[in-house]
Amino acid sequence: MKNLGLHEIRKEFLEFFSEKEHLIAPSFSLVPKNDKSLLLIGAGMAPLKPYFTGEKTPPSKRMATCQKCIRTGDIDNVGRTARHATFFEMLGNFSFGDYFKKEAISWAWEFLTQRLELDPKDLWVTVYYEDDEAYELWNKMIGIPTEKIVRLGKKDNFWELEVGPSGPCSEIYVDRGEQYGCGKDTCKPGCDCDRFLEVWNLVFTQFDKDENGVYHPLPNPNIDTGMGLERIATIMENTDNIFEIGAIKDILNKILEISEYKYGSDKEKDVSVRVITDHIRAITFLVSDGVVPSNEGRGYVLRRLIRRASRHGKLLGIENTFLDKVAEVVINSWMVEYKELKENESQIKRVISIEEEKFQETINQGLNILETMISELAQSETTVLDGEKVFKLYDTFGFPPELTEEIAKENGYQIDLNGFQDYMKAQKERARRARDESDSGWSTKNEEDITKGIESEFVGYSTLKADTIVKAIFKEDKKVDKLIEGETGFVILERTPFYGESGGQIGDKGIFKFEQGMARVNDTKLTPSKAPIHHVTVISGELRTDEFVQAEVDVESREATMRNHSTTHLLHKALKIVVGNHVNQAGSLVTPKRLRFDFTHFEPLSEEEIKKIETIVNSEILKAQEVKTEIMTLKEAQQHGIIGLFEEKYGEFVRVVSIGSFSQELCGGTHVKNSGQIGLFKIISESSVASGVRRIEAITGLNVYDYIVELEDNINKVAITLNSNKQNILEKATHIIEESKEKDNEIKNLKKAIISNSIDEIINGSIDINGINLIIHDCEKMDAQEMRELGDTIKSKINNGVIFLTSQNEDKITFIFMATSDIIDKGVNVGLLVKKVSSVLGGNGGGRKDIAQGGGKYLDKLDEALKQVEIVLRDQLKI
Repeated sequence: MKNLGLHEIRKEFLEFFSEKEHLIAPSFSLVPKNDKSLLLIGAGMAPLKPYFTGEKTPPSKRMATCQKCIRTGDIDNVGRTARHATFFEMLGNFSFGDYFKKEAISWAWEFLTQRLELDPKDLWVTVYYEDDEAYELWNKMIGIPTEKIVRLGKKDNFWELEVGPSGPCSEIYVDRGEQYGCGKDTCKPGCDCDRFLEVWNLVFTQFDKDENGVYHPLPNPNIDTGMGLERIATIMENTDNIFEIGAIKDILNKILEISEYKYGSDKEKDVSVRVITDHIRAITFLVSDGVVPSNEGRGYVLRRLIRRASRHGKLLGIENTFLDKVAEVVINSWMVEYKELKENESQIKRVISIEEEKFQETINQGLNILETMISELAQSETTVLDGEKVFKLYDTFGFPPELTEEIAKENGYQIDLNGFQDYMKAQKERARRARDESDSGWSTKNEEDITKGIESEFVGYSTLKADTIVKAIFKEDKKVDKLIEGETGFVILERTPFYGESGGQIGDKGIFKFEQGMARVNDTKLTPSKAPIHHVTVISGELRTDEFVQAEVDVESREATMRNHSTTHLLHKALKIVVGNHVNQAGSLVTPKRLRFDFTHFEPLSEEEIKKIETIVNSEILKAQEVKTEIMTLKEAQQHGIIGLFEEKYGEFVRVVSIGSFSQELCGGTHVKNSGQIGLFKIISESSVASGVRRIEAITGLNVYDYIVELEDNINKVAITLNSNKQNILEKATHIIEESKEKDNEIKNLKKAIISNSIDEIINGSIDINGINLIIHDCEKMDAQEMRELGDTIKSKINNGVIFLTSQNEDKITFIFMATSDIIDKGVNVGLLVKKVSSVLGGNGGGRKDIAQGGGKYLDKLDEALKQVEIVLRDQLKI
């Protein structure tokens, strides 16, 4: 057996199949392309599925890959078993109607026994029990003895989907020796013990299974094989598990270096080391492939992995962020095959660091609250953590329910996962209702039945005026024949230039002119069948069904809207250039006054990044590039890499909007004819919308001019207020701020002096509870930081003490509990104390055993809260 490591095995495999005339394709992204059935790539053949189904023509009938994969189904077993992993690499060779069983079997045997030099005596194979052809090839052609060929049933050796390509499998096993076995005479592949390790699965896709379960022979059968790189590496390096493979062990050793932990000295901490070792590869590759942490989909998978790894770091005693440093090992090692890791290194480390920092900000408080919850469970008769509490940890502190469940299990408890889901559903329903209630326009949700079958042609791409006929009128959810002067209703025209709100672009406004009068179009939406429907108010005369009208869109409003819409396309591309390819549109709003663009990103944009984005967009505007639109099939658009925001909303044909060679996007909205018509672009704000989603608000055209005029006017007013001129306002403002800071420091120092002089008086006023000093003090209008500093000073001067400090500001009370270390050993937990006081004062709070903080609004109940402090304290001390 050759002495080969993980990276060398990968190289040998790809070179071997290159010699067998296979096209060697680089690993596809972990993010599936044009496959909504998959969240992440979890198998070597997954990205090649269109070639197997015949949907696409493969670039070669023979291909081989080393595909990076992620599976999280067994995440709880990662680190606790020798084989489970979230990230792995799958070696595979594939034939699309070219070679079949004979070649697949002979080449697999050749690679293992000649290229890797495995001892043939250690190899066993399994075949599907009805597959005599594979059996004969292994026995007659390869020469494997009959006793080392095991026939197994469908469960083990047949690959199939509900409907479609399917076929028998043949698996190759390595006999690791009797020391790994169960000792039974019948021990062989298929046994549950660890003696026989399956390393390569050869799938012979030779049937097409129909809806009735009938298998029809394929005219051109396919080959799909898969060999886990880490698994074969454990054989080649003669290790007991994947964590001892050289390349992976380098990651493990880095964790040991950071944590200063000695591997093997504590069973549970060993698990933590292995969890981090596994997760960091998945994390690094996910970020490199453009995934950013979020609360949905693959972004949630990434967030869960980062937070799980970070939490296991804490179990090892690592207090600071560290995952980005471990990621360096992955990058420097795996870049031999995945060069993009080095190219994306700064972004990878930044995303990991920011997400871990976010988690660190809340994890201590969340862990303390969870610890308190578990303590309360210990004092109750239940062993299940309430779903509402699990939801609170998730909603307030970002604790994934899986992490809460893991920690609860470690303490012997379960969580009410169904209850948690109920609270999640209730929150989503509240959010949905809030969206409905905040809709300032009218809704079409009740109009599906009454507008059904009524169609209208949109002609607004090419004209803003149209002579047309009224097809239908609706008033208060009823179809009517007319609307009279002063009445408001909804109108569908035979053809219309009015754009119905969709794709983030608001609906057009304008007027209808008709023989007897005029109507104002307040808004335009789309019916459920996508026909533009106009919200109108009749200004004069009567608007009737079948009447001829001249429909005129508000030109100024539409042109301003088009400027903003075209700019969102330029902005999207500029964001990808400046921030990274992981940026994707997450929503938009296009109005005449401004544009709003939501995008996936993990941190706020810097001032420098905002300036770069503005420069790129304005440069493209000044190039006065032609804006073209063309219709093509969705498949053609995808083949050109033109992907829209929500693919599932598109039909067979799509509209592609191109701004020169700079931007191409699927879009049904209205746009300028030339980028120069946009005029100017200015970002006015950048903010967070949700975790992993940022928002830019911007203006264009004359709105930028108005913005500059208003800004200049404000600068003049500030200069007058500061008794300065425009050129010196910054210097004058800086001088005033410095003076203010000096005065604030004088006040702060004066406060400290007063407090210092009253420390002894505060301590002398303590209440004695069986030798325990309970100090209660009203800090008047101190802030939380000043209260903590005062508490620390008192704490340093006493023993056996519990300190309760309060501060009232306007209509709110803030309080802090502290306890000396010696009193904690006697059973005092101020984290529980603060919860009791918070409930009395109508607020909330939490913290550790030695320090906790809370707040409330019932100022009149402070005396009652003070009584509860002594009662709870006596209960904790059992006196």
